[in-house]
Amino acid sequence: MKSFTTFSLLTYLLITLPCSASTLTETHYQMGGFIKANARYVDGTIAFQPNWNGDGTIQEEAKRTQFGAQESRFNLKLTRGEVTGFAEIDFVGSSQGNPIISNSYSPRLRHAMIQYREFTAGQTWSTLVNTSTFAETADLGGPLVGQAMVRQALLRYQTEHWQIALENPYTYGTKKGPNSGEKQWIETSNDYIPDAIVRYNQKGDWGNVSISSLFRYLDPADSAQFGTGISAAAKLHTFGKDDFRVQLHYGNLGRYVGTDAAKDIIDGELETSTSMMFAYRHFWNEHLRSSLFYGRTSTQVEQTVRNHLGINIFTNLTRELEVGFEFGRYQIEDNTPEFNPTESPQGSSNYAQLSLQFHL
Repeated sequence: MKSFTTFSLLTYLLITLPCSASTLTETHYQMGGFIKANARYVDGTIAFQPNWNGDGTIQEEAKRTQFGAQESRFNLKLTRGEVTGFAEIDFVGSSQGNPIISNSYSPRLRHAMIQYREFTAGQTWSTLVNTSTFAETADLGGPLVGQAMVRQALLRYQTEHWQIALENPYTYGTKKGPNSGEKQWIETSNDYIPDAIVRYNQKGDWGNVSISSLFRYLDPADSAQFGTGISAAAKLHTFGKDDFRVQLHYGNLGRYVGTDAAKDIIDGELETSTSMMFAYRHFWNEHLRSSLFYGRTSTQVEQTVRNHLGINIFTNLTRELEVGFEFGRYQIEDNTPEFNPTESPQGSSNYAQLSLQFHL
């Protein structure tokens, strides 16, 4: 009887204590995201992409139209006391079906992070990324060729003005092979020192500005190579509701800027890139607005040049529903005789995109 009574008491405590604790600290749930429908037309010598990134394949001139909804995303934010959790998925870049039957797309993880007081841990935007300076565009991400745009696992400490982070290390690039003229992709099995980023933020009624420094240890399998880079980004209020957005990047930033416009290492040599992004948004009235934007990345070693120019117009049909139309041009102007002796890829494609977005 005594054993039974003890067991009953322990069972009662295990069941009731968590419930009692939850009444002391309530958990708040917030769902968000959007459903987005796109109609995209591309005409030119750069192969079709659902959105322009820093990569691209030169082809014979072609035209293509594609409808899609895989940019739709859903997120959940949980807050309980001083702890916040945030997770988000979308369906970009992966597929389970095909255009013949189902056009199915697999979910991918965008964010999964925990925030506790001044600390953030998990996968989210790199500390180098100032999301407030992204242009408003129909093309997902806008002029990615000139922007810092990386999400990855990290550990970050932040105060009112400063952020200090250790982030996932990864060396992206090529090394010289055993035979003359041969190159190999770098193995990442020796990426053991985290990337370090220090960032300073300042904001006010005029807008906000951030300055970041990146410190990296690259290609440790062949020889120790330390990379550094600097990044500046700002969103500045101008006239009325208008704003000007800018990003400037220089150094051994590699995969952090341009979404594959620059590698970290080229044939064993540390790459240096210069990137920029400018966007001006003008409000014609309370709901009608336009953005003119330009992005560019150039590299010193591989001698690649990528450009993206565009203009758009957006309006809100309701508070939650917006529609936008965008026209732009994406260009590849590479000069890479050392790395591609037979051809230096050059080409361009024009595009037009109509987007309808319903915010949840």
